Amino acid sequence: MEIRVHGRGGQGGVTCAKIIAAVYSRLGKSVQSFGDYAGERSGAPVRAYTRIGDEPITNRNKVYRPNHLLVLDPTLLGDDTVSGLLEGGTLLVNTTVPPDALGDRFITYRVATVDATEIARRHGIGTRSVVIVNTTIAGAFVRMLGLPLDVLEKTYDHLGLRSNFAAASEAYLAVRVREARKTPARATPIADVVAKSLASRNGVLPLTEHVEGPPTRLETGSWRTQKPRYVHRLAPCNAWCPAGVDVIGFVETLARKGEAAAAAVLARTNPLAGVCGRLCPAPCMEGCNRREYDGAVKIRGLERWIADHATVAPVRPETNPKPRRIAVVGGGPGGLSAAYTLSRKGHRVTLFAAERALGGMLLTDVPSFRLPREILEREVAGIVDLGVEVRCAEEIDAVRLEELSREFEAVVLARGQSQPRTLNVPGASLTGVEDSARFLRRVNAGVDVKLAGHVIVLGGGTAAVDSARAALRAGALRVTLAYRRSGPEMPAIPEDVDAARDEGVEILYESQPVAIYGAGRVRGVEFAKVFLGAPDETGRRRPVVTDRRVLVDADGVIVALGSVPAENRSWLPQEWEIRDGRVFQGERALNVHLAGDLARGEGSVAHAIGDGRRAAGLALQSLGVDAKPFERPDRKTAVPVTDIRLDHFVRIARARESFEPAATRVRHFGEASHGLDDALEAHRCFSCGTCTRCDTCLVYCPEGIVRRRGQAYSIDYAYCKGCGVCVTECPRNAMEMVQE
Repeated sequence: MEIRVHGRGGQGGVTCAKIIAAVYSRLGKSVQSFGDYAGERSGAPVRAYTRIGDEPITNRNKVYRPNHLLVLDPTLLGDDTVSGLLEGGTLLVNTTVPPDALGDRFITYRVATVDATEIARRHGIGTRSVVIVNTTIAGAFVRMLGLPLDVLEKTYDHLGLRSNFAAASEAYLAVRVREARKTPARATPIADVVAKSLASRNGVLPLTEHVEGPPTRLETGSWRTQKPRYVHRLAPCNAWCPAGVDVIGFVETLARKGEAAAAAVLARTNPLAGVCGRLCPAPCMEGCNRREYDGAVKIRGLERWIADHATVAPVRPETNPKPRRIAVVGGGPGGLSAAYTLSRKGHRVTLFAAERALGGMLLTDVPSFRLPREILEREVAGIVDLGVEVRCAEEIDAVRLEELSREFEAVVLARGQSQPRTLNVPGASLTGVEDSARFLRRVNAGVDVKLAGHVIVLGGGTAAVDSARAALRAGALRVTLAYRRSGPEMPAIPEDVDAARDEGVEILYESQPVAIYGAGRVRGVEFAKVFLGAPDETGRRRPVVTDRRVLVDADGVIVALGSVPAENRSWLPQEWEIRDGRVFQGERALNVHLAGDLARGEGSVAHAIGDGRRAAGLALQSLGVDAKPFERPDRKTAVPVTDIRLDHFVRIARARESFEPAATRVRHFGEASHGLDDALEAHRCFSCGTCTRCDTCLVYCPEGIVRRRGQAYSIDYAYCKGCGVCVTECPRNAMEMVQE
């Protein structure tokens, strides 16, 4: 019995022939298997041969009259491929169509089809540029010849292909068959063969006329079934940014063109780059593909560098022939972002704030050693200079809010709507126990806050760490931060925790307060030791309280247990209700959209900026303006680290931020961090999913048909064989293969 396999280089046709031989060898037959070599480049047509017999095989020729034929690529299915197949023989084709769809061309053969490519792809056999179908289609062939599947299973075990057996089993069950039907065969007239041979000689130059030796070029012909193309994919840093900042864009621009050009990229989405460069918890760094390689890129530090060395705010708003009148309620980051987004598009914005100055919690809750007031004032001024009308110290109650909805074409509601989480333990009302929000607001208001002795701060978030550091600066001799989970579960920014520890803050982990002691005034806190159990709904391990107790002396307690949505909504008109980020009156949707704490309540400045952008876009869209509201991208579509060719990159240590010495910075409320010393950190970026014109595709192309003109590449598809080498070698996954 003779078998011929037709495939393309990279599909494993020769191995397929050897697998079939191995199956029959296990059944006690004599076998022979070999392939055509020299045309084995990926994508090139390749043939392989197998013979099976009861006696030793001495025939060393290729197989010209096969009993069975396997075609691994349907584009190879032609008269030349099936040439010599014996009448009634089996023709097995890897294709998506059923046997009848192949028509009457092969009516004298037993035809079978199976979509081996899709099956192999589902089982992850091959690479992102070439799916290897050999072990899959072998399962269909075994079924066609009536062989038991367990023989193939034992063969795969012996060959070390056990992981591919599931795909072969699926193909074994999925193969579809059409039996042969006999019809007269029609041979090709010999005259046609002679005419074709003569025609091929036309255009051959005499030897004396060859005056130059151009390179021999082989046009694609039937080689290619897929071709490469350049793509721009979502980088994980962009996918993780809740503000929708083009992270990879500003980092790459900073590396190539400097601060001013990078500031222009930031200005498209973020008016508070200097704020975010200091306060953002940086989920973009959590998603960074370099994180597990040699440390995430210091994106937050680079954003601060740009804001500190260039002007981020745009010079002037766009000219708008039909500006809309829109009110924004709330002077915090959500409201500022909405006002910025609307003003840049040339709309008339009036911004209402309850405080005497704009900034919201950035002004009242963040200590100046983390965010200097001049930075906030500078960036707020950049927003106001776009033409925003500001009305501060104006509390918007239910009556006034209803008036605004009539006075303006739309309202973006971005007022704060949270309240501190209370501590429900005995002694929580003693003198000396203070909420962190009240404590930080007193500090930020310039009140001469004086502390003494040992201060315990309860909590593990940003407010807790800020309060601990502020307590030292307010005179506390000793500060202990008590947190009920372990260090890795702390939600505070790790760099801030490190800074607090450097300044002398002690951290007491896995300790939950159960009582506060004192006679009129706090004198100590009783803690229960905890151990960490199964993860809770946040993904962090749940603290389980034990009977072990410890009493710690204290002269003051600051409670920083986070916030919860405020239940009091007296500022909302009685007939109004909030649904899906918008205000309704009965079933009628009002043009009042929510941002900041009211929208999702996720808390960080970056989330508020993104919510403000989105609410502004929705308000404009509701007015019939052609606007595309910001939506957070799907993180699942971002380029994973497994698609980055790490071997193309050199390991480089992360840049470090510089700080004023801890011994001196705890004596004042000036900024503690000096930021990065330079912008060289930008060069560590992988630029995931983005072509950086690194020339890797050009260098690795075996045909030499990738060309670069200026800042763009072109591919000469007339000679591209579709081998996929360029896609496989692209360091950043900025190329893909597409079917022809």
